[in-house]
Amino acid sequence: MRFLGNIEAKTDAKGRAFLPAVFRKVLNASGEESLVLRKDIFEACLVLYPQSVWNERMDTLRRRLSRWSRRDQMIYRQYVTDVEMITLDGNGRFLIPKRYMKMVNIDQQIRFTGMDDCIEIWAINEGSEPFMSAEEFSKAMEETMGTDGFFFPDSPLSDNKATTTKDSTT
Repeated sequence: MRFLGNIEAKTDAKGRAFLPAVFRKVLNASGEESLVLRKDIFEACLVLYPQSVWNERMDTLRRRLSRWSRRDQMIYRQYVTDVEMITLDGNGRFLIPKRYMKMVNIDQQIRFTGMDDCIEIWAINEGSEPFMSAEEFSKAMEETMGTDGFFFPDSPLSDNKATTTKDSTT
């Protein structure tokens, strides 16, 4: 299941939004019926997790945290308590609770961003840009990926370029 794309939308007066059709198709193809909504840990955005992805993350978190550590239990409790179960209505709409809208300063304009196995929801306000500048992005990609031919495997700049040697037997 992969959510890709960046789609702008609006919420109505009650805080309802249409989940973009491209994302609904991914959910339907995967047999997912419910989603989990949570504020992102690092950014001022909301994250929609398909139920199966949320369950995997919960299992991973539970395995990494000890039930016998006060700190670990506090981490787990904080992570799991402020979530909302979301189901789409027949038209593909869902309600963003008011407290979540306040957490991330959503007025009416929103941006859905596909983030592989989940979907981020950003407010479209001044100063709420979720992206790096083109220069920052290219530098970060170069530092992260190097020149291993990830994007262009047959490039002469690729570190993984297969080299062939001639058999020099005479």
